[in-house]
Amino acid sequence: MSAADFLPVLFMIAGIVLVVGATLFVSSLLRPSNPYPEKNMPYECGMDPAGEAAGGRFRVQFFILAILLVVFDVEAMFLFPWAVVLKEIGLVAYLEMFVFIVLLLVGFAYAWLKGALEWEE
Repeated sequence: MSAADFLPVLFMIAGIVLVVGATLFVSSLLRPSNPYPEKNMPYECGMDPAGEAAGGRFRVQFFILAILLVVFDVEAMFLFPWAVVLKEIGLVAYLEMFVFIVLLLVGFAYAWLKGALEWEE
């Protein structure tokens, strides 16, 4: 492959950078600029800000939900490539993935029964 093969890609990147730069420049000229303390405060759904920014600590529920999100994202990360090559890998790999999904469902059921998915005020 030669450098000329990548020329359309470079043109596309240059075009994207140009459009983004022009959009940011024009919007900075047209937008109103009137900052005040209430406007610059963090907004959390109409509640007082929580977490380190407000001088407090995060509740444990934030961390539990974050861990559950990571676990189920990892599950999805393994499921997509497995589904693509399902015909080539055979029955043994199908059963292994079935065991993997069952183990994740057991963990999900445990978290659900322990109340990790319940949100308390």
